[in-house]
Amino acid sequence: MEEIIQQLGTLLLGAVPTVLLFIAMVIAYRFLVQGPLTKTLKERRARTEGAVEDAHKAIARAEDRAAEYANKLRQARAEIYKMREQRIQQWNVERDAALDTARQSAGVKVGQAKAELEVETGHARQAIQASAGDLADRVVRAVLPQAAGGTR
Repeated sequence: MEEIIQQLGTLLLGAVPTVLLFIAMVIAYRFLVQGPLTKTLKERRARTEGAVEDAHKAIARAEDRAAEYANKLRQARAEIYKMREQRIQQWNVERDAALDTARQSAGVKVGQAKAELEVETGHARQAIQASAGDLADRVVRAVLPQAAGGTR
């Protein structure tokens, strides 16, 4: 048993440099690899999260701009429709005024034509009445000489 303990002591004594080397490697790994790697990963995560946040902000700004553009477009369309309705109303007023003017002008012309026709009718009646007596005399002469000539 003493021999086993002695062999175990020799093994442990021979393992001390390996254990010290292993501990040195672990410490070196923590300072040289794991520290910078953890730092880099944290920076990467922060940058990624920052980029994601920036992207969300950019998307929100773009949505705000799109909503603003849609609102301005809606207002512009409403203004165009309003102007169009005003022009249509103005054209209707102008058309109605032109129609009223044309009706009045036509009414005046019809009145003048009626007056001229009445004047011409009056002249024609006077001419007929003036010639009626002359025609009656001719008819009587035409009829009487025949009647008188037939009795002779």
